[in-house]
Amino acid sequence: MFSRLFGRKTPEAPPSTEGRLAYAVGDIHGRLDAFDALLHVIAQDALASQPTQRPMLILLGDYVDRGPASAQVVDRILKLQTEPAFEVRALKGNHEEALLQFRDEPGFGQTWVEHGGSATLASYGVQPPATRTDADAWETARLAFREALPPSHMAFYESLEIMITQGDYAFVHAGIRPGVPLDRQVERDLLWIRAEFLQSTAKFEKVIVHGHTPMEEPQVIAGRRIGVDTGAYATGLLTAVRLDDDGHRILQGRAVRSAA
Repeated sequence: MFSRLFGRKTPEAPPSTEGRLAYAVGDIHGRLDAFDALLHVIAQDALASQPTQRPMLILLGDYVDRGPASAQVVDRILKLQTEPAFEVRALKGNHEEALLQFRDEPGFGQTWVEHGGSATLASYGVQPPATRTDADAWETARLAFREALPPSHMAFYESLEIMITQGDYAFVHAGIRPGVPLDRQVERDLLWIRAEFLQSTAKFEKVIVHGHTPMEEPQVIAGRRIGVDTGAYATGLLTAVRLDDDGHRILQGRAVRSAA
């Protein structure tokens, strides 16, 4: 009453994680060095925080392409999922969608390599065709890629989630379609949307935590969205946001050297 009489606003409580400590990691893109650096920072923070529940580690997609260690990044994620320290949840990114499309359609390889797919093939020991228009060579590469993919990796790519919610937060790879309820969002938008989401001033049902669009700095738009893609494949700087019922904090891990 006193605050209302004298025109002072009561500060709004931060969005809730319903008591969970959560870390959301941006696009890794084959940068195992940056991922390991960030994991060390997150592990130290979780240890210091002493949460009462098992903390969540939410990976926002785009584990592959562009950087030199796509297969090794997936190995690291699979190992993390077997360990007790974190509940590890992994979202699908548009680059994982591209990988799966090439697995089934050799002709898509010409498009995939233009967006970093050749680095993924190399990480699995597969040589991309010398000529991008050679259909037979792409079929040979596709078959070699399928043969090189460990069953655990195939299962990982096929089981990736497209949205995770926790309390007042929704985690997706790219963003959401403004004006569409969360339960009616389509996968294409969740994996690919940019301008319509990033430029929207609409109020969303939850705070959207996302990657997909690289920025020099993390983007925190209060009460609406948090973007944590800082272009790790090129900069060597991988970003996460730490979330709990008290608010958010940005954590980062930097590789010793950026990509050439």
